[in-house]
Amino acid sequence: MNKRVRVRFAPSPTGGLHLGGVRTVLFNYLFAKKNGGDFILRIEDTDQSRFVPGAEDYILQTLNWCGLTPDESPAVGGPYAPYRQSERKESYKQYATALIDAGHAYYAFDTPAEIEAMRTNFKTPENPSPQYNQAIRTKMRNSLTLSASEVEALLHEGTPYVVRIKMPDNEEVTFTDMIRGEVSFNTSQVDDKVLLKADGMPTYHLAVVVDDYLMKISHAFRGEEWLPSAPVHLLLWKYLGWINDMPQWAHLPLILKPDGHGKLSKRDGDRLGFPVFAMDWTDPKTNEKNTGFKEHGFLPAAFVNLLAVLGWNDGTDQEIFTMTELIQKFSMERVHKGGAKFDYEKAKWFNAEWIKNADNAYLAGLVEPYFNEAGIEVKNPAYLQKIIGITKERCILLPDFITQAGFYFVAPKQIDTASIASKWDDNKKNFFEALCTAFENSNSNDHTVLENTFKELTAAHQLKPGELMLPMRIMLVGGKFGPGVFEIAATIGVADTVTRIKHALQLLNA
Repeated sequence: MNKRVRVRFAPSPTGGLHLGGVRTVLFNYLFAKKNGGDFILRIEDTDQSRFVPGAEDYILQTLNWCGLTPDESPAVGGPYAPYRQSERKESYKQYATALIDAGHAYYAFDTPAEIEAMRTNFKTPENPSPQYNQAIRTKMRNSLTLSASEVEALLHEGTPYVVRIKMPDNEEVTFTDMIRGEVSFNTSQVDDKVLLKADGMPTYHLAVVVDDYLMKISHAFRGEEWLPSAPVHLLLWKYLGWINDMPQWAHLPLILKPDGHGKLSKRDGDRLGFPVFAMDWTDPKTNEKNTGFKEHGFLPAAFVNLLAVLGWNDGTDQEIFTMTELIQKFSMERVHKGGAKFDYEKAKWFNAEWIKNADNAYLAGLVEPYFNEAGIEVKNPAYLQKIIGITKERCILLPDFITQAGFYFVAPKQIDTASIASKWDDNKKNFFEALCTAFENSNSNDHTVLENTFKELTAAHQLKPGELMLPMRIMLVGGKFGPGVFEIAATIGVADTVTRIKHALQLLNA
């Protein structure tokens, strides 16, 4: 590549970060790191009416959790600061003015009421949603229909205005997309987008071009929903004289609903019971809370892994990738054109695989807060790591450790006695009373000793081990789950084992 690779993620600070947004970050990050380049975070906060307090910090925290740390950002600075567009406000007007002077843009003085009237007055069966375009602009109040003296007077009086691009009539605009190949648009199908708003702030269309140029962005990867805006942006690169510096573009496929029909939304997650945001987000305006993958109990590496294969593969059957492997193998050429269906069950499979192979000490640090929240005190870190090693293959999400491992620390609050009671009789009662006595007498925490004692007693009571194992499991852990019964008994210790059996006997004999 001729110039240094510089890519950017440019979100608006308006709310939680959708998994589609994080995937865009990931693809930018992987491309930059593979090519020895820079990954930039730029906050596009030009629409102050949509600004949400705390959203920028949330974005930074999310990227930090995912391990997708920007090389340049509002937090760390960089050679092209500032990285918030609101702080670059004064720099945009000169470019809008240059476009007007060159005849590629114009002042529009239409009031909101006049714009609304336009949408009503020019509505026809053939054109049910009129736009401010080549046909309409000649009928509106702008510097193309007003005399130079009228325009000068309106500007002098401080009359509110916006600056609009003057889209050419019936021109073909073409560019090469890194994913889709050659893409063409006819300019007659595109309206005259606003470039500079009445408050002096640029719209996305102007700001993204100016900032990508000034920040020397080499590649711009964004969602395919921005494809309709591509002709506007391409013409701005051309009109501003920067066409040779225009980044290579790639428009990423959508992440689709599980049924494949339409873009995955927050509402789909609410309806189907899974997160669509990376981390918990509470809207400060509405107080509405949206749960995130992190708080659901996903490991960041699993979350990144599952996003990477949503619309990309390396050409093999490999599904589990470390970050190092993703950086080595990633290429835009292998990103799919079509949308990728989101499958939450598959997402959980990724997490289970990452939990299974994760370091026990690392998992302990993630699991302990869940234990604390459940009122389970961890006094011995080494013991917690041991229990995690025993139980992690049974856990899909981090909160599963409360169920699968909590009973190693505290006796279960609820015992499924109903599953025992249907086949309970005096023979079994006598057996478990005798077992408690035998365990107390041996006072051994050895797995083999406990199992042999159990087997000897079942023979003495003329009972089958199989019909006693499930009741004993339920007595120790509360339900029909967990590893081997004698492994559990040896781990929690014979004293605790006896206490739990006696407590269950009291409930069964009540």
